[in-house]
Amino acid sequence: MKNRIYILLAMFLMCGLSQIASAKTPNVHAEAHRHQLAAAKNIGLDKSTITRMVEEDIAARESIRTMSAETEELLNDLLSEARSHLGKRYSRGSKGPNAFDCSGFSSYVYRQFGYSLSPSSRDQYNQGEKVDRKDLRKGDLVFFKGRSVKGGVGHVGIVVNADEKGNFTFIHASTSRGITVSNCNEPYYASRYVGGKRVVNE
Repeated sequence: MKNRIYILLAMFLMCGLSQIASAKTPNVHAEAHRHQLAAAKNIGLDKSTITRMVEEDIAARESIRTMSAETEELLNDLLSEARSHLGKRYSRGSKGPNAFDCSGFSSYVYRQFGYSLSPSSRDQYNQGEKVDRKDLRKGDLVFFKGRSVKGGVGHVGIVVNADEKGNFTFIHASTSRGITVSNCNEPYYASRYVGGKRVVNE
């Protein structure tokens, strides 16, 4: 008798629970569906916004990198002049043409094309138009901290080439190698980069 009662009670409970579950399931599914739709809409908006922002950024960067034929020729000539001094020795305070310090080199090269730069790298950093690292192009000036990473601008070079990721090579007067071309990712320069300036505008 007791076994029958237990069996009946168990069946009753099972039926009740299944009814409760079946009653709740549609609500749970409906709620989940609403969340999924909301998430899908949000993702769609985010994607379109991101796409638009990327397109605008690409267009802006292309317009910055685009230059007239005259400007490109000028910058090519400027870099040819800079390369003609490769291997010349470094000498503190020297302004060329037989020896240079860093700011003496950049000011000498630019002076050959009618541009007047201040005699120190710190002062040159206050000239020209500020350029984001990812927008650098050949001919731009790039600045670095001196031997002390805590100090201000202490070194300058001229960009030889650059890509959209912010990587670049530059020609400069190195204290140890004289006029040479270096890469921004070399540890010494990577930790000391300050910023870029554009002297030759369209």
